[in-house]
Amino acid sequence: MTDFQKYVQRYLDLIPSENWLEELKKSGENTVEIYSKLTEEQSLFAYAEGKWTLKELLLHLSDTERIFQYRILAFARGDKNELPGFDEELYAKNSFANERSINSLLEEYQLIRKSSQILLETLNPSVLDNLGTANGNQISAETIGKLIVGHNVHHLNIIEERYLPKL
Repeated sequence: MTDFQKYVQRYLDLIPSENWLEELKKSGENTVEIYSKLTEEQSLFAYAEGKWTLKELLLHLSDTERIFQYRILAFARGDKNELPGFDEELYAKNSFANERSINSLLEEYQLIRKSSQILLETLNPSVLDNLGTANGNQISAETIGKLIVGHNVHHLNIIEERYLPKL
């Protein structure tokens, strides 16, 4: 197993059930539930020096999901162009998430998640196996959809383990 395959598998292993489309919906609902209870002050909390605030983490989820959506769409439509990777730290640094309201960030997240659900639920099942190359690695449209779920669950786990106990 390559390093990339191990990286992907660690996220796929976090998906609670085989019905990943249902888990997409549930992970979104769980994220909204947690963030809806935060005050502006709490949303600026980072559990350690150099770690993202809860606002930055939420925008990271949105940014990543947008990028994954594009990759899914491109591969599902048969695009053979290699797609670039992205630097999540650079994106967070330049996001200005902490200057936005938690409600604004949450609304954005919800719209992006709804867009992901529509995209994934309406793709013809025959294109889910379409392969493409992103960040130098070959991956299927379906696997990227599953990564949206696993990545979200990963960050929910971090929020519950490292952020919420210190609020």
